[in-house]
Amino acid sequence: MKQIQRLLNEKVLEYNSDTFVIDDPISIPHRFSKPGDIEVAAFFAALFAWGQRKTIIDKTNDLLQRMDDDPFEFVMHAGKNDLNVLKGFVHRTFNADDVRDLILALRATRLEHGEWSKLFQLESEEINYGMAISRFRREMLGHVQNPVRVSRFLSDPVRGSAAKRLVMFLRWMVRRDNAGVDFGLWTSLPMSYLSCPLDVHTARVARHLGLLTRKQNDWRAVEALDANLRTFDPTDPAKYDFALFGLGVSGEII
Repeated sequence: MKQIQRLLNEKVLEYNSDTFVIDDPISIPHRFSKPGDIEVAAFFAALFAWGQRKTIIDKTNDLLQRMDDDPFEFVMHAGKNDLNVLKGFVHRTFNADDVRDLILALRATRLEHGEWSKLFQLESEEINYGMAISRFRREMLGHVQNPVRVSRFLSDPVRGSAAKRLVMFLRWMVRRDNAGVDFGLWTSLPMSYLSCPLDVHTARVARHLGLLTRKQNDWRAVEALDANLRTFDPTDPAKYDFALFGLGVSGEII
């Protein structure tokens, strides 16, 4: 395991850098400087992270341009006529009605709780953000017109999902270091409870390195990978997402 730890630490240094930002969906929120704009842009960039990275970036930029590149203001104050600019928006199975529902749910939860970070607060004896993601999902679905449809876009760890996109969103918002990739805006939430977003690349590399034996990419697999990564760095286990993803997407480990 020491040899694997050394390899991953080397790859974290290589990939946790500003060069990573260029071709990744996290480049979208990096266009903004105000926390609210970063949060909204990051939420949709993470939620749209499904398919080719170029397409994800293009579609998220399309949505933000419809918001006049003022996403927090749009989310909080867009009226019925303003929301008409969403007509015709499509990304994979997302359509304009889905995006409108998510915008209105973001507005309602912000007005109710003051900060979106409060929706992810941990409760006693929780060892990761799985239950917090489930609570966030429940809050959001309570404010949409079509909860059955929108529920497909907000994965639930309680139901076994790896919830890759919301886990990634949390990494962006919570994790902080000096590399300038993640934002670390939500300082009230501990990094030590973050998980590694489990996608095709990270799961394949984790299995190749013996960090994961479970065949399904589900929440149990996320927790199993957590257990190993936290032995390497209990304060910042999610940093190894850069190493695992980088090793996979670069083709270094097939």
